[in-house]
Amino acid sequence: MGQSGASGTTRTIALVGPPGSGKTSLLEAMMFSSGSISRQGEVAAGSSVGDSSPEARQRGQSVETNLAGFDYLGDHFAVIDCPGSTEFSGAEDIALPAVDLAIVVVDPQPDKAVLAQPVLRAIESLGVPHAVFVNKIDQARGPLDELIKALEAVSSLPVVARQLPLFEGEKVTGFVDLALERAFVYRAGQASARIDMPQEIGPAEADARFHMLEQLAEYDDTLLEQLVSDIQPDQDTVFADLVTEMQERKITPVFLGSATGDFGIRRLLKALRHEAPKPDAAAARLGLDGPAAYVFKVSHAGQMGKLAFARAFGGELADGADFTLPDGSHSRAGGLFAVAGGATKKVSSCAAGDVIAIAKIENAAPGMALSTDGKAREAKVPPRRAAQYALAIEAKDRKDDVRLSAALTKLLEEDTALAVRRDADTQQTLLEGQGEGHLTLTIDRLRRRFGLEVNASRPATAYRESIRKGVTQRGRHKKQTGGHGQFGDVLVEIRPAARGTGFAFAQKITGGVVPKQWIPAVEQGLRDGTIKGPLGFPVIDLEAVLIDGSYHSVDSSEMAFRAAGRLAMVEGLRACDPYLLEPIQRLTITAPTASTPKITAAVSSLRGQILAFAPKDGWPGWDEIEAYMPEVHTRDFITELRGITHGLGVFEAVFDHMAELTGRLADDVIKRQSHAA
Repeated sequence: MGQSGASGTTRTIALVGPPGSGKTSLLEAMMFSSGSISRQGEVAAGSSVGDSSPEARQRGQSVETNLAGFDYLGDHFAVIDCPGSTEFSGAEDIALPAVDLAIVVVDPQPDKAVLAQPVLRAIESLGVPHAVFVNKIDQARGPLDELIKALEAVSSLPVVARQLPLFEGEKVTGFVDLALERAFVYRAGQASARIDMPQEIGPAEADARFHMLEQLAEYDDTLLEQLVSDIQPDQDTVFADLVTEMQERKITPVFLGSATGDFGIRRLLKALRHEAPKPDAAAARLGLDGPAAYVFKVSHAGQMGKLAFARAFGGELADGADFTLPDGSHSRAGGLFAVAGGATKKVSSCAAGDVIAIAKIENAAPGMALSTDGKAREAKVPPRRAAQYALAIEAKDRKDDVRLSAALTKLLEEDTALAVRRDADTQQTLLEGQGEGHLTLTIDRLRRRFGLEVNASRPATAYRESIRKGVTQRGRHKKQTGGHGQFGDVLVEIRPAARGTGFAFAQKITGGVVPKQWIPAVEQGLRDGTIKGPLGFPVIDLEAVLIDGSYHSVDSSEMAFRAAGRLAMVEGLRACDPYLLEPIQRLTITAPTASTPKITAAVSSLRGQILAFAPKDGWPGWDEIEAYMPEVHTRDFITELRGITHGLGVFEAVFDHMAELTGRLADDVIKRQSHAA
């Protein structure tokens, strides 16, 4: 049996917004108002349905998506509570495409509206209809106008106030529903009570309602004609326009309330019942043209093993269904579970639109479409976020290497913002993510869930060295061992090459002084000699030319000439005036314009170079900054950037070039390398 309510489908809602805005508290309030829980828990007290994991409660914030289901007035709702911190927003990227509507939860202070801009842009780019819920309205001071203006500045869609706050002194005690033209007072733990429209609010209500109608009339010519003719539209027309224009992503409506005060929650739920789109729109955004389940979360926990949380589209799903994965492989469901409250219960099937947990399905990962008609499908999902921070990790006990690899595989399935790679230059295993807190959480999970202790350190920087001048160097390898000896003799010109050349080899042998079958061995030996230069690092951007040599008809061999080539390079490099190179990365930094001066100063203080900055296209009040920065400083740059931008700034970094490192900085690097050798 499915979960769908009287409307015939599950309404799936995402709660998103800045950290600390009260998303998890809103989820708790929605469940309490619906009657699915008898007592409203508190996030701070660790008694909420959401944020129930040890990691979330230890940190006092959401670190993964929380999912809960409940019924309200005969309709079934699935609510996905997304983390507010940028460090844990990879989960939000995968969940948002699956929902019918997103609720952006914000604080009532106008100066905090800018914190919602990144998530607003993410929602808008995905084409997800959305509304704003102004939480903590009981803490608001002053009129709503300033907040609406601040929200308009960070939203690409018109912001439409649906409610007008009622004040008793400086405290908000209720609201006017501008569509219904009715006034209500808040009652904790109960539905708001209707009251007569306060006489003193009349002019402000009339102005606010007319402004709302003007905004709706931008997309409704009939309504525009009525307003011009001073004809009051009927309520059905107003509500129809509100619904249509939100669903078509032409407006962003704004609702008021308080999650912890239980104010305005039932009014919000009623709006969701009538105005949230049907799941067909989400299926179209995902590009799913047939029966499939879209996976937005995976967890490995408890006795149930692997659970894939998914939303069904295009038809009913049955327990034991055979799923086709995007690569064409097949996997059978080991059980279907409905989400009720914050728990799960086994079901035999689910309807299109329902959110379910699929047990023990192999190879399923977040962002995947699992088809039931045998056709492989790829879901349209946002690209993976660029890594912002990395740590080099290894098992404290080398006997745990295999266990560590298996545990990381499971964590990578759960968290699409994580990555693990082997650095070819430093031979370190790098754990990459969205920030120090993100990786600290991952290491905590390795210890807590898998019993693994790891060493974590700052990744090594792949320094290189090059040469300023050339030399002609002989390499002579001669060894007598009792039987056949070893003999190889080469004369090589070693000289600098253009930056980016790497290593170039040429030969000018005449007369067979070095037999041609052994010339490749000489080249390999020369390359061997560049693996560790005089300063202790690989040598790049040089050319070696084999110009002469000699051999012995009995004692010469491939091994002997390789040794001779290496000897020539090692000895020759000492005379070539070697110098140190460091990797330079090109950064693209995205941040609020107000932070740009501090960011440019920070880049300069880290030996960086600002290349350009300009307004970010489609992001009013934001800049995009291009800069060069030594890789050694990009390792920790995200920490400083987020401190400057109140957690909003992000960057992407790619290797650009190598540059000389001089002075005391170079001396310190060389000294550390010699001690490590």
